[in-house]
Parts: sequence; structure tokens; C-alpha cells
Amino acid sequence: MNNTRPIFIASFLTLIAAGMGFALRGAILGDWEIQFGFTKQVLGTITGGGLVGGGITIIVFSTVTDRLGYKAILCLAFVLHVLSAVVTLAATPIYNSLLHSTGQTAAQAATYNCLYWGMFMFSFANGLCETAINPLVATLYPRQKTHYLNILHAGWPGGLVLGGSLAYFFCGPKAAYQQLRWEILMGMFLIPTAIYGLIVVTQKFPLSEARAAGVKFSTMLLEFLSPILLGLAILMAMVGYVELGTDSWITNIMNNVIKGKAFLLFVYSSSLMFALRFFAGPIVEKINPVGLLFAGSVLAAIGLSSLSLADTGFLVFLAWTVYAFGKTFFWPTMLGVVGERFPKGGALTMGTMGGIGMLSAGLLGGPGIGYQQDYYSAEKLREISPSKPEPTVYQRYVASEKSHFLFFPPISGLDGKKVGELIDKADSDQPLDIKQHDDAQFVETARLYGGRMALRWTAILPVIMACGYLLLIVYFRAKGGYKVEILHGKPMDGEEFTGGVPAPLEV
Repeated sequence: MNNTRPIFIASFLTLIAAGMGFALRGAILGDWEIQFGFTKQVLGTITGGGLVGGGITIIVFSTVTDRLGYKAILCLAFVLHVLSAVVTLAATPIYNSLLHSTGQTAAQAATYNCLYWGMFMFSFANGLCETAINPLVATLYPRQKTHYLNILHAGWPGGLVLGGSLAYFFCGPKAAYQQLRWEILMGMFLIPTAIYGLIVVTQKFPLSEARAAGVKFSTMLLEFLSPILLGLAILMAMVGYVELGTDSWITNIMNNVIKGKAFLLFVYSSSLMFALRFFAGPIVEKINPVGLLFAGSVLAAIGLSSLSLADTGFLVFLAWTVYAFGKTFFWPTMLGVVGERFPKGGALTMGTMGGIGMLSAGLLGGPGIGYQQDYYSAEKLREISPSKPEPTVYQRYVASEKSHFLFFPPISGLDGKKVGELIDKADSDQPLDIKQHDDAQFVETARLYGGRMALRWTAILPVIMACGYLLLIVYFRAKGGYKVEILHGKPMDGEEFTGGVPAPLEV
């Protein structure tokens, strides 16, 4: 169809908007921690809200996408993106109003709900976009799904670069140029949102590949009986935890190691991902998609393990680079494998796969990594805190509220507001008395330890993933090799099988 390019660009921009929002949210966690007094686990739950809604949405709407059509889904996503900004930006006035009338506990509760549901709506909109754009691109390029899905998902790190750059120059008291209110930064994702909304409203969209081929919904459901697809679903849950869950926290964690420089490394690694995803086709031709996923898992495990040990800027740079290479192709290549091996599943199988990844990141990754940080940092502070005088450093900075995560026992993390005020004072030119100086050293050591331990535990997952992909490699080799399943044989717009061909944004 002659409007393939603008439709692809609109799809690309939905991920730019999602990446910007994700990066900026990660950057302003410190602002929320200090302004509202949240613990790490609470912040992790809020970031989880920015992923959970997307996961639920993808799974639910993937059942009706083929019937409703891509345009209707993307129009609804546009409306929810705008509404999410309205709800999120209301957090500060609500907090200030309730703080003076009902006290901090009630103000925190109301602000938490505001931020959580704002992030939930944002992820709802992202989920709708993900529900539509993955099968849409598979429909536009049926013989090059892995290649073009990787190019499409270059929009995600592209958004991370834009969001991370804005954060570096304008976020926090150590902003490189000028500190802006977090509300202004958070609203920046509305710019690409407005552009993709305009394109969606004015363009005509194609029928899905499965619907055009006359595949029935019952046939789509039968695809889930495949043990291979179920195995891919388990691996996708791990991908969500490792990629999105870690990315929710990694800047915040590594800022404890390289003060104020983690934003730059985040932008660097996202730029690397952005560039690499344009070259997925030639790589896949050499080692096939499952081989690419296996190699990525090995690199991700090495990178995360190294990050948990790195103690200088240069070592952090090397470890972060390895981690970036490892995670680059996870998400789009997993979707490509599902689209290529199970085309009869249409939007249902691809949507369910994306939904599982987001749910894992939101329910397990964000909160789980936050819980681990709370546990290890508090225990470390208890361990190194001098027993006298009373109250100890641990007692002065431990949070009054317990952190909860799944079936694990409730724990006491560190009070974000107290810790934030202490660290900010220590990093500024304000004079510290001896007790405050000692407190700052103990708290810094504990926070650094908590972040490193969280990364060390997370590094176990890509090891398990590598074993899973290795089993798939053996399986496909026993079956004669990895092959792409095609529902219809006619190429669209002159494209051939996956390889080094010009992409829509390269021409």
C-alpha cells in the first residue's frame, strides 16, 4: 500500500513517546523520593504501574485487534496518553493541599495513587500501541518480520535517548544546564504523541495479516497449545524483568557509583541500542533469531554481573556497554520469532507475548528490584551502624512503613525523604557536623551495597534465558533448521526475505 511509510513512522513515534516517558520517569524518581518521602519499594511499585497496565492491555486487546482494526486501537492510545499526563501532573498540587490539611500520611497515600494511576494510564496507552504496531508491521512486511520489528523497536531506545538527554540537562539539582520542575520534563513525551496522533487520524490502515488470510479466532487460540510457544512465553517473562525491570532502576542505582554521570551512560547505551536495531536483518541471516537471543543472554549476564562489581567510571562504562549489547535485540527479536513461527496467531500471539513481558516487568521487575535494594541497603546499614549513641544511624534513617513484595516477608527499607535530604546536603556546599558527615558515609555505603546486590541477583535470569535459547537452538536444528512460516506468498512493496535491505527510515 502506498502509505506504508507514514504508518510505519507513526508506529515508530509511539515507541519514541513511550521511551521518553520511561526514561524521564526513571530520572525523576529521586525528585519523587525527596519531595514525597517514598521508599525504594514504593517507587518501584509506581514504576511497575507504568508497565502493568500495558501488559494487561496488550493481552486483553490482542483478542479484538484483528476485528477492531489498528486505527481504532491507536486512536484510543492517543487519548489515554494525554489523560495520563493530566493525572500524573496533578500529583504536586494534591500533595501540597493534603499535607497542610490532613497530614503527611494521607498526602503520601493520595499522591501515590495519583502517580500510580497516571503511570498505569500511560502504560495502558503504551500497551494499546504495542498491541497494534507489532502485528501491523508484521502485516506490512510479512517476509521480514524480525528485521522490521527490530527497526520499529529502535524507537524505544530513541525515546530513551531523548528522555535521558533531557534529564541530564534539566533534571535534579545537578542538572548540566538548568534544573526544571519534574512536571515540565514529564510532559515532554506529549510532543511525539501529538505527531503520531495526527498521522493516525489522517491515514487509512490495512487489515491484519491473519484477517486478510481468513484465519479464524479459534485457530489463533490453538497456537497456544504449542509447547514451543509456551516456552517462549516463559522466556519473554524473563526478558521483561531483565530489560524493562532493570532499566527502571539502573540509572538510579549507578548514580551511587558515578555521581551524576549515570544519565550520560544511559543515553550512550540507548544510542547504541538505537543504532544496532537497524542492523538486525544482516545479523539474523548469519546466526538466526534464536542464536541472536542466546548470544544476547550471555552478554546481558556478563554485563549485569560486572555492573554489580564495577567501582570506577571506566569499569562501569565497559560493563554497561556489554549489558547494552546483550539486551538490544531481546524484545523485538522475541516478537519476531513468534510472528515468524506462529503467523496464524496474528495479533493474539504477538500481543500476548508483549503483554507477558510488560506484566513481568511491572509486577516483578520494578517492585522486585526495589524490594531487593530496600532489603540489602537496610541490612547493610544495620550491620555497619555503630551501636552508640542511641538512636543509631540505622534507627534514624529506617522507614516507618514496611516494604512488601509477593510472598516475601515484609521488610524495612530506608526513608527516602530523610536519606535524600542528607545526601543532597552532603553533595552540596552546606556544612555538615560530625554526626551528619558520618551518617552520610554510612548511608551512602548501604545504598551502594543494596543497588549492587539487586543487580547481582538480576544477573541470574539471563543465565537461565541462555539455557532456554540453547534448548531451542538444539530443537530447531533437529527439525532441519529455523524456518519462517508465511501465510501468503506475495511480498509487499517489493520487499524480500529478512536481510540487509533499506529500512523505511533509511531511505
